[in-house]
Amino acid sequence: MHFTTLKEKILNATLIAERVVGKKESLPILSCVLFDVGKECVVRSTNLEAGVSIVVLGEIVEKGIIAVPASILSQTLRAVSGDKVTLKTDGPNLLIEARGSKTLIKAVPHDEFPALPLGKEGKGIQLSRLQILAALQAVSYAASTSMIRPELGSVYLLVKDSKLVTVATDSFRLAEKTTEASGKGSGEVLIPLKHTHELVHILERIQSEMVEITIEESQLTLTADGIKFVSRVVDGTFPNYKEIIPKSFSTEATLLKNDFAETLRKARVFAGADQHVGFHVYPKKKVFDITAQSAAIGEMSDSLEAAVSGEDIDVNFHIGYVSECLQSVASDSITLGFSGAGKPLVIRGISDLNFTYLVMPLNR
Repeated sequence: MHFTTLKEKILNATLIAERVVGKKESLPILSCVLFDVGKECVVRSTNLEAGVSIVVLGEIVEKGIIAVPASILSQTLRAVSGDKVTLKTDGPNLLIEARGSKTLIKAVPHDEFPALPLGKEGKGIQLSRLQILAALQAVSYAASTSMIRPELGSVYLLVKDSKLVTVATDSFRLAEKTTEASGKGSGEVLIPLKHTHELVHILERIQSEMVEITIEESQLTLTADGIKFVSRVVDGTFPNYKEIIPKSFSTEATLLKNDFAETLRKARVFAGADQHVGFHVYPKKKVFDITAQSAAIGEMSDSLEAAVSGEDIDVNFHIGYVSECLQSVASDSITLGFSGAGKPLVIRGISDLNFTYLVMPLNR
């Protein structure tokens, strides 16, 4: 194998591939990046649950295949100087040459490197890269970090009627985002949260304006800009979340998102370890107060300018569960819909009807 390319291109491919390598000591090949140089140079990695294949443009002098440990390769490429890098086999090992430097990395036998099931091209749905990135970022924080219940430790994707719906919940809060799409593909999958993070990482680093998502029975494949990312999906059923979103509200408040965010930021300081915040809405008095208190720190009570209607309500929430959604609301003003004591709060943007956030109150 003998291949020359720009350092930026091979380093970027390596950093993407490195995040998907496996950690199993019994299968050392999974901790490696595979270079498959034929008609083009393809960089691959997999952890058996997810895999990635990246085409790197450059000058091919000699074809070949070699696998080397991902961490050693990435550290080497970060350290070399110069714009161009040459990778070639030296016996059973990989020789990396750049301006003024030569590095020899011991290779790992590549015969056991798993084949990547990369799916079928042209069978998916076309999406703007920035749209799918925003759709995943808008909901992924609401998924559970535990896989005890795999369906809650995943992000739900539904492609139907030229729309992409992304949803995540940990049973304490729920986020839903609807995005317009093009193409004839359809289907639904549950992507494990850790693989959602890898998807976001890739989407942030590629230049392509459009991406293709293909949903098959046991996997999701994302194709864009010479990159294919494949993720196994969770075999489970996502909760019928539509049933728990209230259709009407006993109390409503409309206010500026930034005012709300700043007050929650202040309340976080006074909320102490439990991070509880109180909402006190009295429509007849035109009052919307936010309170927080801690025996060790003190207490605060701030009134916000808001248009309020309905019944009086006093309810407590976890600050983090309320504030995390605000980054996903593409609107300067928001509405808070209260369903009554012990029932969920729904947050939406006034001019952003494609995002819905639900959070359960605290029992206090």
